[in-house]
Formats: sequence, structure tokens, C-alpha cells
Amino acid sequence: MPRVKPNRFTRWCGRTLLRLCGWRIAGQLPDVPKLVMIVAPHSSNWDGLWGMAVKVACGFEVKVLGKAQLFWWPLGPVLRMLGAIPVDRANAGGVVRQAVDTIRSHERIWFVVTPEGTRKRVDKWKSGFYKIALTANVPVLLAYFHYPEKTVGIGPLFHPTGDAEADMAAIRAWYAPWMGKNRGTT
Repeated sequence: MPRVKPNRFTRWCGRTLLRLCGWRIAGQLPDVPKLVMIVAPHSSNWDGLWGMAVKVACGFEVKVLGKAQLFWWPLGPVLRMLGAIPVDRANAGGVVRQAVDTIRSHERIWFVVTPEGTRKRVDKWKSGFYKIALTANVPVLLAYFHYPEKTVGIGPLFHPTGDAEADMAAIRAWYAPWMGKNRGTT
């Protein structure tokens, strides 16, 4: 998997933040060089903090899409350092192609997306993560927030079959038990 340069202090900071706040990590990170990781339910700005704490605690490197409005000074440089890529959601055309090109141009890369595309409840998830994984020929790693137990979980790898409707239904069903800060995925 893509790893950041070893830094015991920053890993300690990530683990300590999670521990002090009562959060834990469940599951195993796969040793796969390229994948698209989806994280749901995404219902709060706190999700970003807990996700980054897990990233720092585990020492893996990811690229994350974030809304362009978050990239103001001094937060913008910090987000970029953590692997965030600004996206103008009002003009998001070409994001899938950009993500696929980014994945193909790297030997090792994990690309993280929230399938809801927003913190609000949605009836239908955005299919960009699926199109990216299918086109780049990489698996999808299912990860979740479960606020009642303060858990950030790592689930199984999902290999897209090309039947988008069936695959999306299977992925949504897997996420049914998990509860975000403000809602679940169903």
C-alpha cells in the first residue's frame, strides 16, 4: 500500500487523538498498490478529522477529493499536504477522467471518495467512484464510520463487475448497518 515517510511522532499523534476521543480502528488495511476507497456514511464535518487521524495513525498515503471552498489559507496548504485535491462541485465535469489519469500515472495510489458526495442525506449515491474504479481497473475498498461505537472500519475489497446497478445495490446493502454522526446510509 502507499505509505508516507515513517514518522513515529505523527503516527503517535494520530493514535493518541483517536484514543483520547474514544475512537478505534476495526479491520485490516489490504496491501494493494492501487484502489479507490469509499467512506460512508458521510454526515458530518467531523468525518474528515477522524479519517485524517486514521490516515496519520496508520501511516498510509491517500488522495482525497475535497470541495474547493475548504482550500482557503491557512487550511488549503495543510489539506494539500495531507493529500487533498480541490474540486469545484459546481463544475465537476472531467473529475472521473482526472482521477483515472492520476491513478494510472502512479505506481501506488489510494484514492478516497465519499459516495454520497455531500453530508446531506441522499437517496442515490454518486457513481463517480464506481466509474473511476472500473475505468482504472482497480478494486474498491469499503470503509465506514460508525459513530455509536466510535469506530472507523475497514471492510472488504469490492471488484466492480461492470453491472453498475447490481454492484451499487450490493455496496449499499453492505453499508446498511453503519451509522454516521447524523444519519445512516439508507
